[in-house]
Amino acid sequence: MIPRVQKRGKRTIGLLYYLYGPGTHEEHVDPHLVASWDNGAPDPGRDPNATLKQLQQLLDQPVENIDAAARPKKHVWHLSVRNAAEDRILTDEEWGDIARRMAAAAGIDDPEEDSGCRWAAVRHADDHIHIVATLVREDGYKPDLDFDAHRVQAEARLLEAELGLRRLNKGDGTGAKRPTSAERHKAERQGRERTPREELRETVRRAVAGVESEEEFFARLTAAGVLVHKRVAPSGDLLGYKVALTGDLNKDGEPVFYAGSKLAPDLSLPRIRERWSSNAAGHEPDTDRSAGSARVTPSTARRQATSASWQAVLIIDQGDDGHIAALIAAGGEMLDALAKTSAAYTRRELRDAAFAFERATRSHVQAERDHARGLRQAARDLVHGGPALGRVEDGATTAMLIDMAFFFVTAASHWHAMKGHAQQAAAARQAAEHLRAAYQAAAPMYLGTMRDRGRCMSLPLQRKQTAHLRQAVPELAERVLAEPGWYALAATLADVESVGHDPAALLAEATERRELDTADSISDVLVWRLRRMADLPADASTLPEHTTVAPTATRGPAVPSRSTFSPHASVTRG
Repeated sequence: MIPRVQKRGKRTIGLLYYLYGPGTHEEHVDPHLVASWDNGAPDPGRDPNATLKQLQQLLDQPVENIDAAARPKKHVWHLSVRNAAEDRILTDEEWGDIARRMAAAAGIDDPEEDSGCRWAAVRHADDHIHIVATLVREDGYKPDLDFDAHRVQAEARLLEAELGLRRLNKGDGTGAKRPTSAERHKAERQGRERTPREELRETVRRAVAGVESEEEFFARLTAAGVLVHKRVAPSGDLLGYKVALTGDLNKDGEPVFYAGSKLAPDLSLPRIRERWSSNAAGHEPDTDRSAGSARVTPSTARRQATSASWQAVLIIDQGDDGHIAALIAAGGEMLDALAKTSAAYTRRELRDAAFAFERATRSHVQAERDHARGLRQAARDLVHGGPALGRVEDGATTAMLIDMAFFFVTAASHWHAMKGHAQQAAAARQAAEHLRAAYQAAAPMYLGTMRDRGRCMSLPLQRKQTAHLRQAVPELAERVLAEPGWYALAATLADVESVGHDPAALLAEATERRELDTADSISDVLVWRLRRMADLPADASTLPEHTTVAPTATRGPAVPSRSTFSPHASVTRG
């Protein structure tokens, strides 16, 4: 249930005409009252003898009864209350009870003293109502509407539980502004999947991922094809900006601009500047690294982002709050950059993951952004490395990074839940599900090659890798050996040894750094982790010299195993 306090108005009759009219897109059906201040207000929708003028005069009567100088300049209060699409259709009686409780919670009605404001609740659709009120009480005083929006939200949470409706997470005021009904209807008419506000928020977030200056930020916006208007002070200082989509016009044929702060609280120009402010405070960027960002390859950028994400996961597990908040915000930039540079087969899920995780990047915890430079540089490298163009190693490192990104957003979800940030935790969980789907699209072809190599290893070599596994993680060995992914892990252990590492020691280190008991596929997790730690190519399609293929007659698995592929859902839920 979403209650929204709308802008106050001056004309009661104008709002009533809209609520009882057909709507801007003929969407209003059977408009009628479900409740009012005295339960006896005339209903122009059901009573043929009642008129809108009569209802307006009754609502405005307390306002007209006081001196003109004391009347509020905008005396019309308007609250819409909308249910989720999957909720059951409520009866008029239920909506009437909701209206009475919302009016009381906001401070409009005062049931105990019977001296509140006059109000009426209109229903013209199955899923929502509108409450219209005038802001002078029956006793001539003005109502106390401080924090009315917060109070109706709290009442909505109670009503959701009582009526068995979808229960929304409690907000903390740091969320981005939701599209209005008019914006949603306009997007539907234009055939847009998302509203211009949402498209612009995504575009600006991608433009800001890893940027190091205002010039670079605005150049990216221009390259993205959006209209940009800068607000400049008489002194020449840049104060802010606003953006518009080229085809989004108002009734006068002019572009509809949105200020950055109206897209999201952290997209105002001052907040964007905070992302690179540590450089200006004396922490100079790595000049060689920055200069080389334009030349970094997609696969190298993905490996670096994987390492930066892993370090962030370890800090989220045990760091201080300001540091963690900064890492989560920077992780959002990394996801935006990954979505921007992804291949077609993962693009939709990665875009949805970044879109969902955006809500998890803000809370009331003050981010200490100087601690997140590694992740921001990773985002920058992803952008400058460019899109994955079908090269095998690009795709394999993408799967490796998606796997680690799942760890990252899961850790962020746990931290937010621990802090009581319900909306942020839910957003991170939603992002994890999209990353799970992206991983399942990206990983099988590369893991399949490794599994084939593992199955083709000689029996003595398979037994050797099994011994390494039992030595390193005896408590997990049987579970791993029973997984379809064990053969890929066996091949990776052989690769680890071929480049000079102790397989058992490196495997023990990989498992100690984060628990794996709840992983859907422990072997898949360890494959990517070991290949990253040993600096092995993410793609293992070439049969290395160390692999000895057993004759067909004697070839067989070291332990019983299924041959069917079970898609790795990336990892851990705990």
